[in-house]
Amino acid sequence: MSATISTLSDITLITLEGCPADISYLASSLDTIANLDVNIDMISMAPAHGDLTAFSLTISDDDLGKVLTFTKKLRETTSVRPIVSSGNYKISVYDPCMKNTPGIAAAVFAAVARVNTDIRLISTSDVEISILVTAADYDSALSELEAALK
Repeated sequence: MSATISTLSDITLITLEGCPADISYLASSLDTIANLDVNIDMISMAPAHGDLTAFSLTISDDDLGKVLTFTKKLRETTSVRPIVSSGNYKISVYDPCMKNTPGIAAAVFAAVARVNTDIRLISTSDVEISILVTAADYDSALSELEAALK
């Protein structure tokens, strides 16, 4: 395989549970965070349950203080439940052949399953799979991926 593995450390995962299932709410939340001068990396939105949903995003741990003002306001003024977890790691597997090669995703997830990795978030494109893992699982997940994809 020609896969390249890259990593980022010190990543905060923010999940907003009980959000209105309205894309304008997501857009407004992302705009608020952008106005705090915070870059967002991964974004994931859960399927709606009635008129509510949840969405998750990742930021650098360095920006956590800025975003806590946003999550505090949500707690005080809405029924949205922010859940914040810092100190995570992002592991990305990039392979330009991925979009035409069945089985790469299966190999990635089989590798991390072998070491019982706690995956917090997944994002994909046609040439990349990124997973957010806890600090406790980072070393074993990375080692297993490197062994599986060489």
